[in-house]
Amino acid sequence: MLERLGVNTRGDAALNTSNVAAVVVTANLAPFALQGTRMDVNVSTLGDASSLLGGTLLVTPLLGADGEVYAVAQGSIAVGGFTAQGAAETVTKGVPTGGRMANGAIVEREVPFDFSQMHTVRIALRNPDLTTARRMAEAINLALGFPAAAASDPATVRVTIPPALSGDVVGLLTTIEQVEVEPDQPARIVIDEHNGVIVIGANVRVDEVAIAQGNLTIRITETPQVSQPGPFAAGEAVEVPRSDIAVDEGAENRLVVLRPGVTLQDLVDGLNALGIGPRDLISILQAIKAAGALQAEITVM
Repeated sequence: MLERLGVNTRGDAALNTSNVAAVVVTANLAPFALQGTRMDVNVSTLGDASSLLGGTLLVTPLLGADGEVYAVAQGSIAVGGFTAQGAAETVTKGVPTGGRMANGAIVEREVPFDFSQMHTVRIALRNPDLTTARRMAEAINLALGFPAAAASDPATVRVTIPPALSGDVVGLLTTIEQVEVEPDQPARIVIDEHNGVIVIGANVRVDEVAIAQGNLTIRITETPQVSQPGPFAAGEAVEVPRSDIAVDEGAENRLVVLRPGVTLQDLVDGLNALGIGPRDLISILQAIKAAGALQAEITVM
């Protein structure tokens, strides 16, 4: 690379390149990005580099899936972490091997798109739902004053552009953007077993059920003692084992009855009364679902 820039490095055995890092550069090309505009870039190490602090990214073409260059990145890298290392200890804060370049790339190629050639507009729902899609179609028709929208599936609302607005698709989309729709929230419980995180939706309902939770805990502690003979007695010091065993059967735990149709607050209050932690709560929710008393969908991440 230095030779391409006109720097002769042949025969220089003392050339030290330990401060050069191989990196991966990624970016998201925004919709309707014009040539000459800038966008943010993420940079992360690809090899064994320990830090990008104070680094500068050289000219890097950013390629799309079709192999074409859509942007070119270059500039200083902003790193949110650091590493301090001594002879016997190392302190690392954040991620020093990853950084970000605000407006670090210039768009070189545009993605062509012509609104005037559109005859229909498809609106995609982030969370597919039949009720929400139908509410969106009804709200759009009410705002436009004629039946132009219809829900084709739980994730798509199709809007037919009327001939009077064929040249003003942007104005039509602007009107649709101002329409407010209350989405339908399904009864769902999301469980992350790795981190012990539980998220319960507001529409979760529980039929009448009795819950009891108790754990059997056995703790064994070894504290050996040494038997030492007297000063003038013949003998040797002997290690005498000593074990302390404690058994906790959870006798203080109580039985809680949840009435039918309880709300989310009632469910949380009832389970908190048992002194249940997140890990045990996951098993209890799955047991309630197996008993047929939980009117919700459980999603395990």
